[in-house]
Amino acid sequence: FEENDIRNKNPDFIARLGISYIPEDRRIFPNLTVKENLLIGTKSSKIMTESKKTENLERVYSYFPILKERQDQLGGQLSGGQQQMLTIARGLMSNPKLVLLDEPFEGLAPVIIWELIETITRLRQNEGLTILLVEQKAALALKMSDRGYVLEKGLVRCEGLCSELINNTEVKERCGL
Repeated sequence: FEENDIRNKNPDFIARLGISYIPEDRRIFPNLTVKENLLIGTKSSKIMTESKKTENLERVYSYFPILKERQDQLGGQLSGGQQQMLTIARGLMSNPKLVLLDEPFEGLAPVIIWELIETITRLRQNEGLTILLVEQKAALALKMSDRGYVLEKGLVRCEGLCSELINNTEVKERCGL
């Protein structure tokens, strides 16, 4: 990443380079408040000032207003969709350059999925973030991405611009589109 070998490096080293990993299983801290969970996302930065933390909180709250409303609530008391929002927001608190987003729609209600799609799309547009999205819901992933890779048993079977992949017969067959 940016001329740095990140293989076998500690997660804090990778995070300081500007990479944020947002896992599919959420990994929130259930006994911490929403705000405390978010502030944990700033721990990898050695130069994050209090004013920058406050600015970042307001920025992520603008994308996820429900989190601002619930900032004093324990993370474990949030719904599954709200926990996923919290996980994504926490990953943004360090101002990453690259976000690795793993199965963000897993187990969520369709209305929450569409809300997250809109938010992720806004993040790409407004923040200029590079997002590497891993998603089994191929149709959704292709609609919200620029470039796609179709994997099968760990191998890349198709790749290209999503606008082309959506109409590709092989992709349609492999992904059930």
